[in-house]
Amino acid sequence: MSNRHYQVVIIGGGISGSALFYTLSKYTNVKSIALLEKYEALSTLNSKATSNSQTIHIGDIETNYTLEKAKITKRTAKMIEKFCLQYHLEDKIMFSHQKMALGVGKKEVAFIENRYHEFKTLFPYLELWDVEKLKVLEPKVVYVDKAQTIVRPEPILAMGTATQYTTVDYGKMSEALVAEAQKASSAVTDIFYHTQVSHIIQKSDKIFELHVKDQEPFTADFVIVNAGAHSLFLAHKMGYGKDKGCLPMAGSFYMTQNHFLNGKVYMVQNNKLPFAALHGDPDILADGKTRFGPTALMLPKLERYKSGTYWDFFKTLNFDWHIVKIFWDLLKDSDIRKYVFKNMLFEVPLINKTLFVQDARKIVPSLSVDDIKYAKGFGGIRPQVLDKDKEKLMLGEASINTGKGIIFNMTPSPGATSCLGNAERDMQNIVKHLGMDYDEEAFLTELTE
Repeated sequence: MSNRHYQVVIIGGGISGSALFYTLSKYTNVKSIALLEKYEALSTLNSKATSNSQTIHIGDIETNYTLEKAKITKRTAKMIEKFCLQYHLEDKIMFSHQKMALGVGKKEVAFIENRYHEFKTLFPYLELWDVEKLKVLEPKVVYVDKAQTIVRPEPILAMGTATQYTTVDYGKMSEALVAEAQKASSAVTDIFYHTQVSHIIQKSDKIFELHVKDQEPFTADFVIVNAGAHSLFLAHKMGYGKDKGCLPMAGSFYMTQNHFLNGKVYMVQNNKLPFAALHGDPDILADGKTRFGPTALMLPKLERYKSGTYWDFFKTLNFDWHIVKIFWDLLKDSDIRKYVFKNMLFEVPLINKTLFVQDARKIVPSLSVDDIKYAKGFGGIRPQVLDKDKEKLMLGEASINTGKGIIFNMTPSPGATSCLGNAERDMQNIVKHLGMDYDEEAFLTELTE
């Protein structure tokens, strides 16, 4: 074999690719691993801290999670926490803030109270916070005036905690995962930047050839594609995932001029809307100023704040009458139609702040247009996968395991929080396919409760 052959090649140096790079090097006897990243550094896209909510989504305050999903997300979220604690990264890349799910109005208050009693068994640290408690913990969610003399008229109730790790810089975590991976074993662990894979060819039952722009190809026994929306783009080129299309949803944020919230305030999710509800929290890259968002806007490209990828979008959309039917079914619902139109206006200068503040006042009633600015350069693109067979938008994770030594991972759910949980699953598939071993006991001891 050439010196560009590896047992495992991982495409994509975001948090998901970095997590797999780490688990393979530390917990398996795989002898050679390569991580290929198209840009100059790790996590320049969706894993970058400015591109996501910086949240550890454990399932306690995410009101669109069922109890069963919360049990799964709790396990993977704790892996994030245990990794960071193992390498003493708390208060460096992982932080603790108070957090809550806030119900506004009688219907939402009743929902929060019922949900608290249901989820308290899984998350015993949760507390119910009434108006008097919120006046102390998060006063700006209570008062309609900046002098904090007039309490908002509608009833409010929150369930939350002030005892947990809540926030991670996933870009810095990617760097930590890769650095520890290269210390962890005697295996070859190579990283290649400025290395864009254009297409993949299966040369035999055991060998894949990865063609790289302006370079000699790589070969591998097993390939994992963790390249966001480009995972489906590469899958289509190999003839996989033709029953799926990609709808890239961009999320933008607004930033306050000053400190507004002490912790994360999430709203009750409208289950009819397939995208995240608005929330506000301290931004760890902006001196704790409060960031509100995300908005949700379909963009005809696969990478935000990068040139090109428009043609890649059209190919990956995989447009036909099934896609038309999905769009039609989504937009014929008046709630979704209004939501889509409103989020388009959130991007329009001159009127965007005025419109956005109207929504954000559900969290902070005293918020004014002068308090916020559009957070330029913040927000990323989350690839939402369209199932053409079922003619539905897929919510949650999408992954194509061919069973032939190559796996294509698209949008993880819930986001970066699931990186080590997904790495565990992929690691098990890899060692089984290659006839290798992994140290399950060490993995479970070090990364699970």
